[in-house]
Amino acid sequence: MTQSPKTPTNKTLKERFFHAFLFEILAIGLCAPAAAWAMGKSLFEMGVLTAVIAWIALVWNMIYNAGFDRLENRFGFTRNMRVRVVHAFGFELGLILIVIPLAAWWLNISLWEAFVLDIALVLFYLPYAFLYNLAYDRSRPRVMKWLGRGKADPLPPTAATITR
Repeated sequence: MTQSPKTPTNKTLKERFFHAFLFEILAIGLCAPAAAWAMGKSLFEMGVLTAVIAWIALVWNMIYNAGFDRLENRFGFTRNMRVRVVHAFGFELGLILIVIPLAAWWLNISLWEAFVLDIALVLFYLPYAFLYNLAYDRSRPRVMKWLGRGKADPLPPTAATITR
């Protein structure tokens, strides 16, 4: 397979932070109550756990992607579909290995129950991430206007803004 063409994005650090922060806040707000109900735990316990997992995922994402980028630079592979699948599975496997012992300890549950909980979280996050990013992409011009607050048009014309 060939590498897909790059889509130009001029995302500032401010926008990247806003995107990630909103992603995590909404996910915690949706996930913690459902997980508390499903696990028979308090909203506080699940809220803290999901917030800590979100923080761990953020840090793990930076570490994992930096390492992945180094491997890519060293071995010169192309980011085709197969590499993207390996990348995604590697990220999730690493996160699972970090989160399961933490969840088992925090909730005072077995490693198996923590594993089941983690699988449920992954099953939540996969469609959530897809839908969140789809919605964000569609609302990005309004988000950028809000983040820019009175600055000159922060978005150069792109196919996404032209075809609306």
